[in-house]
Amino acid sequence: MTPRVARALRMLSPHPWLAPVGGDAGVRPGPSPEGARAGLRTAGAAMIAALALPFAIAPAEAAHRPPRTGFETSEGRRWTGAAEERDFLAAVDRWSDRVSVDRVGTTGQGRPLRLVRVGRERPGATTVLLVCGQHGDEPAGREACLTTVRDLAFAEDRATRALLSRTTLLVLPTVNPDGRAAGTRGNAGGIDVNRDHIALETAEARAVAAVVRDERPQVIYDLHEYGATPPYYDKDLFALWPRNLNVHGRIHDASRTLSERYVRPAATAGGHTSGHYGIWTDPATGEPVKQVAGDGQERILRNVSGLKHAAGLLIESRIDALSEAEKTDPARNHRRRVASHLTALGGLLDFTDEQRARLRAATARSRLAGLTQRDPVYLGGADNDPAEPSEILADPPCGYRLDAARYAGVKDELALHGVTVQPERDGVFVPLRQSARSLIPLLLDRRATYHLANGQVRTAC
Repeated sequence: MTPRVARALRMLSPHPWLAPVGGDAGVRPGPSPEGARAGLRTAGAAMIAALALPFAIAPAEAAHRPPRTGFETSEGRRWTGAAEERDFLAAVDRWSDRVSVDRVGTTGQGRPLRLVRVGRERPGATTVLLVCGQHGDEPAGREACLTTVRDLAFAEDRATRALLSRTTLLVLPTVNPDGRAAGTRGNAGGIDVNRDHIALETAEARAVAAVVRDERPQVIYDLHEYGATPPYYDKDLFALWPRNLNVHGRIHDASRTLSERYVRPAATAGGHTSGHYGIWTDPATGEPVKQVAGDGQERILRNVSGLKHAAGLLIESRIDALSEAEKTDPARNHRRRVASHLTALGGLLDFTDEQRARLRAATARSRLAGLTQRDPVYLGGADNDPAEPSEILADPPCGYRLDAARYAGVKDELALHGVTVQPERDGVFVPLRQSARSLIPLLLDRRATYHLANGQVRTAC
């Protein structure tokens, strides 16, 4: 047994609702404790095993008692409130020199959009972005994000300290606070934020875009929840990588590795079933029946992440009660949903630590490809759905011209997307030869489904 596994086993005495084997009464039975613990072999898994123990802290911090969320203090009977989140993050920021909290935007109703940074900025560090609570009626991922910030802030075990010495974790804990307050999927204007990562009409999506542009994360991990359709669409957790055909091959492969070799196995080791988001399967054979979601449309963060050179992953926990006990006691249901996200986060941390060299290489290749690439650009299709001939720019243009009026209408959005332009008389020219090459036609070509403006195609440079 390795020292890290031994430590994980010593720390596996958390609140019962976070037991990694689905041991809460009424929850679907998971593997035996021995089987689940045998899977805790890496830094991320060991840390996640201790997430209910924000008590492995330096003696100097012990007097403060690390803060707890409203969800934790109520044992899952209610979700953490906005004021509780504010006070919780302020306390973590005040007591831990690893954490800083900044305001990166303001919603339509005046609520702050916060970015939490865990770990010091160091040359060569891997940057991971957690995007939590895009849909206001999907709160479990947000709770997992908040407690993960706290536990990383105060953990003193060697594995976690080593992880943070070479990793910067960025967390947007509540991307849609107006929707969270109202209990609605959309924001205060009724817009689905996760369908706004091309148009950038909402303050929430603009804040995400600015963070991605400025911080250039190698991984973007997007936490959600879903409603089950038994027996075809009925797993504890679903995951999906960027399917858009313009995502660089190395980014696509790294994203799929994150899903298939790390996040889903971590969920399984924690006693949770998993599958691919958007795909109904035959319960008898496990074979796909039909696809109901999870396509390659570029406006969804999962796909935009890949287009912006980050390994991306969508992760969805099951909202519906798994048992009569969960129906009778909603707190059981809440605790299971948060616990499933926490187990998956262990896989993310392991991936980050073990695959950091691969991530750096994939990100660099993806960014540089736009400077030399002449490959086709796809206006439709997905990695499991070939594009129609009409959706393929087989010989992409040199770029797109925007006159002054059109440019004025999209200037801010192009800047947020990290697109560079060349001033011209009465307008600008947007060359494809830049890091944002694969994204630009989706923004400016009139044939693209969600384009921002009708750019004038220029075939020769």
